[in-house]
Amino acid sequence: EKGEYEVAEGIGSTVFRAILDYYKTGIIRCPDGISIPELREACDYLCISFEYSTIKCRDLSALMHELSNDGARRQFEFYLEEMILPLMVASAQSGERECHIVVLTDDDVVDWDEEYPPQMGEEYSQIIYSTKLYRFFKYIENRDVAKSVLKERGLKKIRLGIEGYPTYKEKVKKRPGGRPEVIYNYVQRPFIRMSWEKEEGKSRHVDFQCVKSKSITNLAAAAADIPQDQLVVMHPTPQVDELDILPIHPPSGNSDLDPDAQNPML
Repeated sequence: EKGEYEVAEGIGSTVFRAILDYYKTGIIRCPDGISIPELREACDYLCISFEYSTIKCRDLSALMHELSNDGARRQFEFYLEEMILPLMVASAQSGERECHIVVLTDDDVVDWDEEYPPQMGEEYSQIIYSTKLYRFFKYIENRDVAKSVLKERGLKKIRLGIEGYPTYKEKVKKRPGGRPEVIYNYVQRPFIRMSWEKEEGKSRHVDFQCVKSKSITNLAAAAADIPQDQLVVMHPTPQVDELDILPIHPPSGNSDLDPDAQNPML
């Protein structure tokens, strides 16, 4: 009402005083005792460009770290649109709701034996051949930036790391009377896994749980020689989203009722 405004809310006086120099000289000198992340947060709040030509400080490592984060974010957003998103679309069009992508170098060669392929599930992985993306994911800080970008874009179950990937068959060990054992050459390469499933972990159906039994009471199962840990107990366990709709019955005083009798409502 009086034409007064509050600015720099949450910014300390030392940082604010240093930022005022920007409007005089175009340069901000980071004061002693002030961290680069704190100065960066103040610059973002006041819409001041955080660049090497603007910020001067003694801690060059911290300054380079912030600049690398900015560069990594811009670079990964480009990789995401140009390389990763097309593979995600291909997975979605085949009915999948997640994807596992392995990043190989341009020189990597994958030559699997059709008769004896790897037995680790690699056939469900997708491959990007890009030495540039491989070098990008080598750094832990870059993987952290990439993960934050994917979270901002609404993806879930995000995992980024380094894993062994089979490239070609080295040799086959033949054992008497057994299946040949195939040994593959593995290389350590970055991988990225993500999901876009909306209703993960939710089910409105009653599941029948398999539990271990100390004794076999089902004669048919005993005669069929079914392992105990595969016996199915036919007591349905309500899911979490069903507990809210189950009726609550008052305790009965009739001692003749079987305490183990099932509730017909279940």
